[in-house]
Amino acid sequence: MKMRISAIVFFVSLSGIKLLHGVEENKPAPGEKPNVLFIAIDDMNDWVGFLGGHPQTQTPNMDRLAKRGVNFTNAHCIAPACSPCRLGLLYGVEPFNSGLYPFYDHEKIPQEVLGKYTSLPRYFREHGYQSFGAGKIFHGSKSLAEDWDDYLKQSGAKLEYAPEKGYQQGDSGKMAFCPTTNPLEDHPDYQVASYGIDVLKLQHEKPFFLAVGIVKPHLAFVCPQKFFDMHAGPIQNPLIRHRDLQDVPWVGRSMAKLSDDLRFRTDDSWEQVHRSYLACISWADFNIGRVLDALENSPYADNTVVVLWSDHGYHQGEKRSFRKFSLWEESTRVPFIIYDPRPGKMKSGNCNEAVSLINIYRTLGDLAGIDAPEYVDGKSLIEQLRDPIAALTEPAITTWGRGNYSVRDDDWRYTRYFDGGEELYNHSSDPQEWENLAHDAALIGKKKELAAFLPQHEAPLVKTGISLWNVVDADQPDKLTGFQEKTWSQMKQKLKPAIE
Repeated sequence: MKMRISAIVFFVSLSGIKLLHGVEENKPAPGEKPNVLFIAIDDMNDWVGFLGGHPQTQTPNMDRLAKRGVNFTNAHCIAPACSPCRLGLLYGVEPFNSGLYPFYDHEKIPQEVLGKYTSLPRYFREHGYQSFGAGKIFHGSKSLAEDWDDYLKQSGAKLEYAPEKGYQQGDSGKMAFCPTTNPLEDHPDYQVASYGIDVLKLQHEKPFFLAVGIVKPHLAFVCPQKFFDMHAGPIQNPLIRHRDLQDVPWVGRSMAKLSDDLRFRTDDSWEQVHRSYLACISWADFNIGRVLDALENSPYADNTVVVLWSDHGYHQGEKRSFRKFSLWEESTRVPFIIYDPRPGKMKSGNCNEAVSLINIYRTLGDLAGIDAPEYVDGKSLIEQLRDPIAALTEPAITTWGRGNYSVRDDDWRYTRYFDGGEELYNHSSDPQEWENLAHDAALIGKKKELAAFLPQHEAPLVKTGISLWNVVDADQPDKLTGFQEKTWSQMKQKLKPAIE
C-alpha cells in the first residue's frame, strides 16, 4: 500500500498536483469544470437492487448512488462483448460505423482506423483535465500512453481458491465458482478501488477524469468468503422456459452457450453458479462503495460527476445460455447511472426510456461544457438528467457481428440477423422474451417501424488486430452451416427440452 501511494505522489509531483492538506482551500470555484468519476464494471447484468433483477442481491452502495442520481432502468450495451462495447463507448462510435465488430488487441488496431477517433480519457486531457486510470477500462490493456497521465500497475498476486466451498470444473482457473482465501489487498478490484481512493486524497490543480475499472463479476466467479456468506441460503433460480429456443432462428440459436448450460445441469451446479455470481456482484459493490465513500469525504464531492456502467449483461441460464454474446435482454441490458451533484444540473429519479451506452461520450462532454468531436455517435442525455421522464426519440441498438442487430425501445425488441432471421418480443407482456412474434402478420407495422432504425450502411470489418471472433455473422456465414450440421445434431438429444 505504501509503495502505491508513494508512486502516485512521485508522479503527481511532476504534474503539478499537491498533497491535500485541507479541504476548504480546494472547494470548486463557481463555473469550474466538474471532475468525472468513471466507474466501469465487467459482465454485470440486472441482478442489482436498483434494477430488481434478482430478489436476493445485496448492492447497498450502488443502490444509494442510483437513488441520488438518474437510474437508467432500460439501458443497453453497444455490443454484448467486452472489446467491441468498450471500443464503441470509449471512442464514441458504433461498431457498424467503425468496423470494430469482434474482439481486438487494442495496440494492433491500425492507425488509419483509430487515428480518426479520440478516446474519452484523451478527449478530457485535451481539454485541460488530468486523466487517471486503474483496472479494466479498455479491453485487454490500459490502452495507449497518450490516454492517461497515470495508470495503476497492479501487483499481480495469485489468487488461491477454496473449491470445496463452492464449485470448480476440474482445475480450471476460469470455470471456478468459489471463495478465495487471500487477504483483500491481493484482489485486483480492491487494488483498483484503493488507487481511486488515493487519487481522491490528492489536491488537484486541474479537473480530473478518474476511471475505475471493476472486473468482477467477470469469470472466474471468485471473491472473498464474506460475500459468499451474504448469500448462504438457497438461491432462487431465474425464470427459465425449457423449450425457449424452439422459435428462435438458427443464428440466434448459435449464440446460446448450450454446452455451459448442459454441463451445469449435469453437475447440478447452477445454484452454486448463481450464488457465486451474486457474491461477486456484492464484492464489486463493496469496492465501488469504498470509492464513493472516499469521494463523499473529499473536497471534490460537490463538483464531481459520477457515471457508472457495465459493458454488457450476462445470461444465468435464460435461453439455455450462460455468459453474454447474444442479442437477448439478459445479454444487452446493463446497469447505468449518472449522478451530478452540482445545483440545478440534475433531478434524481428513474429514466425508463430505452438508452444505449453510446450516449455516454456526448453526455459527459455536455456536462463538462466541452464539445464532442463531430464524428461521435449517440445523443446527449442532458434532457433526461434534468427530467428523467423526458422522452427519447431513438431506440437503443446493439450490434453483435456485422449484420446482426437488435433494436430495443421502451416496450419492444426487434432483432434481425445477417441471413434475414428475425425475432420480435413485446416486453410489456413478455419480459422474458419467450414468444417470438416476428411472424405475426398483425405486427408487420411494428417490425417496419423498428427496422427503420437498423443501420443503413455497414462499415467493413477491420481485420487487423482481431484477437477473438466468436460469432456467426455476415463475414463468416459458413460457421452457421457447421453449427447446424455438427454441433446441433450432436447435442440436440441432450438439449431436447431447450428446442422442442
